[in-house]
Amino acid sequence: MSERVAVDLKVNGTTHRVSVPAMRTLMAVLRDDLGLTGTKNACDQGVCGSCTVLIDGAPARACLALAVALPGIAITTVEGLAQGDTLSPVQQAFLDAGAIQCGFCMPGMIIQATALLAENKRPSEDDIRHSISGNLCRCSGYTKVIEAISLAASRLTP
Repeated sequence: MSERVAVDLKVNGTTHRVSVPAMRTLMAVLRDDLGLTGTKNACDQGVCGSCTVLIDGAPARACLALAVALPGIAITTVEGLAQGDTLSPVQQAFLDAGAIQCGFCMPGMIIQATALLAENKRPSEDDIRHSISGNLCRCSGYTKVIEAISLAASRLTP
């Protein structure tokens, strides 16, 4: 039996006090304890990118991060990118470009693209490809994803 630890997680701007086993991953806490199912559970090994979230603004694999190691640190999930009913520019660009296929890997792709555009307002196609290279998709072929990220970049910069 694992001892439980109380931790305050700051997720999408709201602090949540959770009591979890010390070895519980952030992904499990987000999905199972907080009901934020946009963070997907695919490989459980940090190689597919489906569970990508922002931790202090940097993309990270939620399946590899322990929740107890993140007290008070800003965590952003795909749900936290929208402002109420208004999608973020990246989320909207993915819809507008038709980049959503089955949708399973897209939350991680959208988070990764958001991090890229926060650092590089005018990424080249090579920059985009490099940025999403750790996010695996079995149905898109990446063409529409690259178009979506380029579209979001064009909308974010005059």
